[in-house]
Amino acid sequence: MASILICKPLRMITEEAGQDDEHTLKRALGVLNLVTLGIGAIIGAGIFVLTGSAAAQYAGPAIVLSFILAGVGCVFAGLCYAEFSSLIPIAGSAYTYGYATLGELFAWIIGWDLILEYAFGAATVASGWSANVILLLQKLNLSIPPEIMATPGTVLVQYNGLWLPATSIPATANMAALPHATAAFNLVAFLAICLITTILVIGIQESATLNTIIVFVKVGTVLVFIGVAALYVAAHPDIAATNWHPFIPKNAGEFGKYGLSGIGRGAAVIFFAYIGFDAVSTAAQEAKNPQKDMPVGILGSLAICTVLYILTAGLLTGVVNYKLLNVAAPVALGMEATGIQWGEYLVLIGSIFGLSTVMLVMLLGQSRVFFSMSRDGLLPEWAGRVHPRFRTPYISSITVGLFVAIFASLIPIGILGELVSIGTLLAFVIVSAGVWVLRRRRPDLPRPFKTPLVPLVPILGMVVSLFLMASLPGDTWLRLLIWLAIGLAIYFGYGKKHSRVAVFAEKPVARK
Repeated sequence: MASILICKPLRMITEEAGQDDEHTLKRALGVLNLVTLGIGAIIGAGIFVLTGSAAAQYAGPAIVLSFILAGVGCVFAGLCYAEFSSLIPIAGSAYTYGYATLGELFAWIIGWDLILEYAFGAATVASGWSANVILLLQKLNLSIPPEIMATPGTVLVQYNGLWLPATSIPATANMAALPHATAAFNLVAFLAICLITTILVIGIQESATLNTIIVFVKVGTVLVFIGVAALYVAAHPDIAATNWHPFIPKNAGEFGKYGLSGIGRGAAVIFFAYIGFDAVSTAAQEAKNPQKDMPVGILGSLAICTVLYILTAGLLTGVVNYKLLNVAAPVALGMEATGIQWGEYLVLIGSIFGLSTVMLVMLLGQSRVFFSMSRDGLLPEWAGRVHPRFRTPYISSITVGLFVAIFASLIPIGILGELVSIGTLLAFVIVSAGVWVLRRRRPDLPRPFKTPLVPLVPILGMVVSLFLMASLPGDTWLRLLIWLAIGLAIYFGYGKKHSRVAVFAEKPVARK
């Protein structure tokens, strides 16, 4: 019986990366595709949805510091991902890196954990996408029944002609006199995931081209908001000063509720906003020149988005008091506060486009992880089948898309976002550890990109990620442990018995 800590030989990974036939993924992505793939995933729910709720509930105006803290953690992890993606240019991201350095059991844990990051991440974004689409439709007087606007149990109130979550209605409103409804199913989120899944099945080049076009639209939208909000703050410095005071609200008496602990909790929650850069690494097997272009795609997209995040968060809390930002579309609310009507519509449309690309990249990443796990024998063979015409893992894409559509339509966005954050942070810990381990075991390997200051950078990547994990609520940890327990049951019941790596490792012994 093969050891559960057996590592996947690098020569086996290299052989797989060199294959190019109708049963393998198509190498079609250039450096621009990879950078925009990263931006497409990073700029989304974190900036358009979660920024407002994190500021309102945890950090206040100091959400800017939360973004900086999360960004610093991402820099350390990003450098480690850049080294691995150039050294091991194959689909699978952290799963494959863990397999090559820490062993099969850790690879399974991280592969199973990545479902929290990518699948639940796409579901979280679909909820935000749905909220923006519904708000835009209502503003255009195109309403849909409130019962299919949100996840089950969500209480909606008709306020100023719009159906909105009860939690976003001002305290001054006479709630008892307003029409109420309880949602039963988020149909818009369900249909969004189905549409994105169809695009992914058709082809990677088509998906990447669509992503690139939309990325330019949504980055332009963010820049417009930054410009308009900056002009408003400059013209109304007294309003901004009032909204920014106190910059770090006094702790409310519990951990994570404002104060310094609130900055940490805010960073852990909005860490979801940064997960896109590691999704770039799942496309390594579809990059034309992965050794050169993958580090540029990962680090370039991370740098661009971090600057945009900090500017947007700072200006948003200057335009609108942080206590009012716990809404589904906070950036649109910020634009509305500036008094520019067309700007509100522009931000809503940009948010919709922006969140679309995040769903696309998250679903792409999840299906590629399943593809790699299937090719290693840890999941059934059907998960690794490639469409002979489209050269995409179509069965994995459809299966993942169906489950994500169900998650998005039934599970509240808050729970989804916390699960995504803890899953992402665990992946970062393992990747950072993997770089350190491989440097010690195989210092001789040619590395097209080398993480600087090893082991300092990997250690800092692990420390920051673990700190942010510790800042998350206890029930999120409990859900993570339950999720991992389910995964381990599947591994010992199926994956361990069908491991191709175990068979590959035993061949030399059998010939003696």
